[in-house]
Amino acid sequence: MASDRRRLAVLGSPIAHSKSPALHRAAYDLLGLDWEYTAIELDGAGLRAFLDTRDASWRGLSLTMPLKQDVLPLLDEVDELATLTNAANTVLLADGVRRGFNTDVGGIVRALGEAGCDRIRHGVLVGGGATAASALAAMAELGAASVQVLLRRPGAGGSVAELGARLGLAVEVRPIADLATLEEADLVVSTLPGGADPGVEASAALRRATLFDVAYAPWPTRLVSQWLEAGGTVVHGLEMLLHQAVLQVRIFASGDPFQALPDEAAVLDVMRRSL
Repeated sequence: MASDRRRLAVLGSPIAHSKSPALHRAAYDLLGLDWEYTAIELDGAGLRAFLDTRDASWRGLSLTMPLKQDVLPLLDEVDELATLTNAANTVLLADGVRRGFNTDVGGIVRALGEAGCDRIRHGVLVGGGATAASALAAMAELGAASVQVLLRRPGAGGSVAELGARLGLAVEVRPIADLATLEEADLVVSTLPGGADPGVEASAALRRATLFDVAYAPWPTRLVSQWLEAGGTVVHGLEMLLHQAVLQVRIFASGDPFQALPDEAAVLDVMRRSL
């Protein structure tokens, strides 16, 4: 692999708290790549000018919301998952071409698979936050036939239901209060922002499902506490961050999210320890 100095960054606002620099630097150090990865404060208004002024030393970008959506019209190519979810969290800059990818879906699938949840039939999605579309796509990839989406404002669930239809899922949008009465699920994914309290206790039956909470600060969230009190299985939100970052490193290193890194198990381990 090439050892020339390249530049990368995670963009967003606020961004100072981001764990991405630690994750990526650990990976590039192990891979022997003399690459610089920083965090840059940037909002949507400045995104076009930022992209237009990158020189050939720039290899790629990681994006937080709302830049994942703001960037789409500024890209030359967009992968299937980014098109489907209307969000690109990764931009590869190569040969004057801007290519957008969504590694959040793969990050969720890989995190759940590592926890032993690699096949589901029925899922529950709590919240319609920034990661909801990626979570729904991940459930479809895991084989779900149906997903119940629980929202504070069920009337705002049209876009989620539409995505579900495109994914071949039977999606039912219900009020978040129904968390207390649901009886069946293989997987519950919470995309509530910042670990917000859903305001209701999950039913005892539902807590037998695996819970994946994408929030990781503060931890544990209220939902996670409910699952732990019941002795349920919980997948930490940092696992998604970790696994989607591994896919980003693949993209930045080779241009291909499906091409494994040299000794990827060791790369994953050093990235996990950086957290």
